This record gives sequence, structure tokens and C-alpha cells, in this order.
Amino acid sequence: MSRSLWLLQALNSLPLKESIQDDILMESQLDYATDLCVETEPCPVPQILPVSLKGQENMTIQNWAHIESCKPKQYFEPETVEDVGRVIEHCRKNNWKLRVFGTGHSPNNIAMTEDCILSLRKMNRIENIDKEQKTVIAQGGTTIKQLNQELAKHQLGLSSLGSISEQTIAGAISTGTHGTGINFAILGANIVQLELFTATGERLLCSETEQPDIFKAAVCGLGCLGIIVKVKIQCEKAFRLYAIQEPLSLDKVLDNMDDWLRSAEHWRFWWFPHTDKCVVWTANRTERPKTPQPSFISAWFKERLLGYHSLEAMLYLATFAPSLIPIINRLYFRLLFDEKKEKVDQSDKVFNFDCLFRQYVDEWAIPRRHTVEAMKRLRNLIETSGLYVHFPIEVRFTSADDIWLSPSYGRESCWIGIIMYRPYSKDVPFKYYFEQFEQIMQSLDGRPHWAKPHGCNSSQFSKMYPRFLEFKQIRERLDPEHIFSNQYIDRVLDG
Repeated sequence: MSRSLWLLQALNSLPLKESIQDDILMESQLDYATDLCVETEPCPVPQILPVSLKGQENMTIQNWAHIESCKPKQYFEPETVEDVGRVIEHCRKNNWKLRVFGTGHSPNNIAMTEDCILSLRKMNRIENIDKEQKTVIAQGGTTIKQLNQELAKHQLGLSSLGSISEQTIAGAISTGTHGTGINFAILGANIVQLELFTATGERLLCSETEQPDIFKAAVCGLGCLGIIVKVKIQCEKAFRLYAIQEPLSLDKVLDNMDDWLRSAEHWRFWWFPHTDKCVVWTANRTERPKTPQPSFISAWFKERLLGYHSLEAMLYLATFAPSLIPIINRLYFRLLFDEKKEKVDQSDKVFNFDCLFRQYVDEWAIPRRHTVEAMKRLRNLIETSGLYVHFPIEVRFTSADDIWLSPSYGRESCWIGIIMYRPYSKDVPFKYYFEQFEQIMQSLDGRPHWAKPHGCNSSQFSKMYPRFLEFKQIRERLDPEHIFSNQYIDRVLDG
């Protein structure tokens, strides 16, 4: 046995400490194996048998936040579209449910099942880039990060991105992932064609002109219409963004909301609860040169030591003394956000940022016209209820679209997201805060983010979405036995 192989086996025999797992996840979130671990056992890289023989058994699937998990009967990693069909047929014959698990970044149970899990991580090839038409064809398991890297080589880029790029493209569009910019729609609006493998064994090519109803349903289809094995995405010429981040009071932001919203191509703000402080972020396309990168030591001190490790330690202490939270919010605003900052870089490096450590999150989309009212009610809730809540509350915007289950369907939307961190994976009280937040959002005609926790059911969604019944009819046509269902899908579509 070689020395290196012996060392690898020895290391694999040791339990991984949670802090080490955290480092692996934060340094390389493309390491899918770390999302498929049993917390109390060693974390070996799963050895997946050929799909035609047998799926992997005795595996625990866990999301990145470690708040949802499942133990499926079998786990598959198909390498071809034909393999995907074999897995679907295998589940159909056994009367098993089948869900697709991406990179584990959905903080609810949308991807979980006790029957069969399928990962597209081996179907992650970029098949074609058309520089003239500015389009890319990619398999469903391709991550957005991969897309960013490959598109940059061809002087192309995605028009808008969310806060992270670790998700698979199929998973991201299926749950309504979005960025910010009142003239930019959710990520799925950039899909011009997709290939869907249905429960009945059909391979459907869908677009605005080919089976358009299925296309509009499947772009944000929650993974319950079939498996998206391929997508064609409309891109644009590669661009740099000039981003300005500056402190402002919440009242000044709310008093000038419309002016701010139209002041930049991409605009969002973060409010620090228990203070009157906001961070306003604007970004526009630019021909300016990239700004110099800060020194490694400076960046590590601010971003990792202060902005990550010390913050996690402080929030951990606050789990024993919650009254510390307002002090922490004020302190970290002063330390890290109380001065104007400017940055020019490649678009994805400006759109994306570090979402720090494990967390509970909730996010809703409301009609844009209700933004000010929503923020005032949320501030009043926090000030009068005795709640102690973490920073930040993030506010973003998207244009209207015509994707049937998009939270921005038919209206310009304001997306409000709240957060409660889990320092060192320690649970924190969050349910009452989230319940009260959801009540405010529902009263303002809100729609929850599909990949984040919420308590809504089918009867409520039928009132939120004008095409909801048509979506369900297409589901019955494509998946009459509800193979692509689970506890979450049962609630939101049939509950």
C-alpha cells in the first residue's frame, strides 16, 4: 500500500469535527460529499455504484444549514440522461417517491424524501456556448459557479445573480432563485429552453414556442413536474460592476424609496435591527478598471476574523444572554459597515458575497408598492415585542415575470429576508419571530420563497397564484402517480 493511500485511509477513519466540516463547506461548497454526512459519524466520500445495478443505501442526506435531513432507501448519481430514465422507472415500479437533491442550499425540506434521492452532480457538463447568440447550454447539475467561470472565458456573463453561486442551475431555477434590480427578473426568466424527463418516461423539449405551457410551469416547477436534465440560458456580454456601499438611516431609505430604486441597475439594502442603521448597495455596469484587491492580511482580519469568527463567537455568547444582540448589531455596524466602500470587479464577484455560517432564514416577495409599509411594520414588531433578532434584514427587488409559480409573477416585487444565525450549530429561538414576520407578509399580499421555510398550503397558494390550478393540471398530466412528491410538495400542492 502506498504511503499516501495509507494516510488517506487513516484520515478517513477519524470522525470529522464539526468545525472542520464547516471549513470544508465554506472553502469549497462544491464538495458535495460534505453535504451527505451523518453528523456523528465519519464522512467518507460516497462510492456510488453504476446506476443500472444499484443505488447507494444507508446514507444520510443533509442540507448546508444542518436543519433538514433524510435517510433515503437509495441514492443515485446518474451520469447520462438514459440513467435518469432508469432511476425514474425503478422508482415507479417500486412505488417510491423520487426527489432531486442539488447542493443542499435550500433551508427547507423541498428536496427531502425517505424513498429515493437523485443527484445530478455527475451531469454537470456545459455542452455548448454560442458567443454570437450569447447563449449557453448546460446540464442540470452544472453549478452557477461553473457557469460563471466558463462564461467568463467566452466574454459572457449572467445578467443577475443571487447572493451565492453554489447551487445547481436546475435547482436554482426550480425554486425561484433571484438577485436584485427592478429591471431584472428572477434567474429562471433567462431560461430560453429546457429538457424535462417526466415520470411517464417522456423527454420533453420546452420553450416559449415548444410546449409553452409546460415551459412556463417547469421553469419554476419545484422539482415536481420532472427532472430538468438540460437548460439553455440567455446571457449577455461579460461586464464589470461598479458597486457602492454606504451607511444611511432606515428612515432616509424609506423616505426616498422610489428614487433609490431607480438610481441604479441593481439596488438593495440591509437593515440592522435594534438600530436605525442601513447599508445601501448600488451597482451599475461600468468600463472602469477593477479596483485593487486588499492585502491578504487586511482582508483576512476584516472578513474572516472580525466578520466571521468573532461574530460567530459573539452570537454564541448571546444565546445565553439574548440582550447582548442589540449591542452586537450596533458594534458590527460600526466595525464593518460605517463607512462608504467602492468596488469594481467582474459581475459575479460583485453580485456574490459570503453568507457566513449556518442559519435559519425566511424570505417573502410582496408587491413593490408595499415595501415601506412592510419595513415599518417589521420595525414596530421588533421594537415592541421584546424580540432580539440578528442582522441583517435584506431587502431586494425584481421585475415582474410570466413564470407561473414565480413569486414575482405579474408584479414588480420587493423581497424581504430575515435571518437568525446558528453559531457553532447551536439552535436559537426563531419560530415566534418568523411566524410574526409571515403574518405581516401575508397581510401585504406576500408570496413565500419556495426554497425557504414557510407555513403555507395549497388553498393559500391557489389565491396567491393566478395559474396555480393550471400548474396542478400539468402536474397531473406529467406525473399522474406523484412520483416527484414528498411531504413538502404534498402540503403546497395538495394540502
